[in-house]
Amino acid sequence: MAYCSPLLAVVLTILCGALLFIALGKNPVTGLQVFLLEPLRNLSAISELLLKTTPLVLCALGLSVCYRANVWNIGAEGQLIAGGLAAGATVLFFDQGSGASPWLVLLTASLAGVAGGACWASITALLRDRFHANEILVSLMLTYIAQLFLMYAVNGPLKDPNGMNFPQSKVFSSEYLLPHLFSGSRLHIGFIVMLAATAAMAVFVYRSFAGYRLTVGGLAPLAARYAGFSSRNALWTSLLISGGFAGLAGAFEVTGPIGQVLPSISPGYGFAAIIVAFIGRLNPIGTIFGGLVLSLFYLGGEMAQSRLGLPSAITGLFQGMLLFMLLACDTLIHYRLRWKK
Repeated sequence: MAYCSPLLAVVLTILCGALLFIALGKNPVTGLQVFLLEPLRNLSAISELLLKTTPLVLCALGLSVCYRANVWNIGAEGQLIAGGLAAGATVLFFDQGSGASPWLVLLTASLAGVAGGACWASITALLRDRFHANEILVSLMLTYIAQLFLMYAVNGPLKDPNGMNFPQSKVFSSEYLLPHLFSGSRLHIGFIVMLAATAAMAVFVYRSFAGYRLTVGGLAPLAARYAGFSSRNALWTSLLISGGFAGLAGAFEVTGPIGQVLPSISPGYGFAAIIVAFIGRLNPIGTIFGGLVLSLFYLGGEMAQSRLGLPSAITGLFQGMLLFMLLACDTLIHYRLRWKK
């Protein structure tokens, strides 16, 4: 039932979505068709689905490691922003007629994104390690600080002088953008990197001693302490891995579909990745399924706005319903309702 729970939660979310369309005065069949089937109508639409899946899965991979280690990182959104900002600044540094190799620039920008996200996550690790601060609150609040840093950057040092005073950086040169996998599609090589990262994390979690230590530390802290496993190492390792993957997702966004640094690097991928991680049962392979579901909700929400005239909040409503149904299904795995006189 633990593996059937996400599927049941998706079905219940769809049923509640039908009731939601009725409450909004829309035909539920038409609404669900637009929301769930239109994003899959052709190969171009499927490539957009996979494009949105990439950052969601990358963030969820790191979060899964954290949650397995009982470290509650809620700040993947801020770490994604920090990584995107670092990667964008790196590309802008080279994109000044330097003539540097595009592959070298893209590799350097990706590594800068990983470093930016990991450094941002290290603040949470440091405050938790030295001052016993709550990592949930610290990581969440750092997200808003990262957003303020991003706004400062696009209005200050990274602002395009020829951008008509808009808060944005210069558009990157085409050679410094991630190459597309197919002509006529925006799906880039970051999708292949995401698949490779998923396989690597599956090996790390299930076939490495370091992954075993993290899992034991999360499931049985007393047993981990008795075995000599360091809770401090688990804290730093999980947060740095999580921040690095979120930062890589941010780097792929600015060097991929966005192509510049904007105030809105992410539409909330870091927060949605929390749901992705739990839909995937904290399993690296399972996060791909969760990422596909959440990216379908993103695209379905955009379709519902343009075709049915619904508000943009429809995406958040479906995400919230999915999380609620998943928590309810997981709870009823271990508990059952009983009528008592």
